[in-house]
Amino acid sequence: MTRINEYFDGNVKSIAFQTETLPATVGVMVPGEYVFDTSDREKVTVISGALTIQLTGEDSYTSYTEGQSFNVPANSSFNVKVTIDTSYLCLYG
Repeated sequence: MTRINEYFDGNVKSIAFQTETLPATVGVMVPGEYVFDTSDREKVTVISGALTIQLTGEDSYTSYTEGQSFNVPANSSFNVKVTIDTSYLCLYG
């Protein structure tokens, strides 16, 4: 079964689903700056567009473009800067 999520006044939308092995979301972010909190580990892959992220404890931001992934530890947060409409896939756990 799927579930629709909406964050930041509708600027981030995703559909949650279950893969063969892990829960996941696929979504879209419009330009803006966002802070996400995590409870599980997350592997985020950019499908199209670009995400510039700063993980908790890091001093600088790193940009990821189409096909690139980054990992976020459980029980942390990360800052995201988006300059163009961007789609992503997130695997949890």
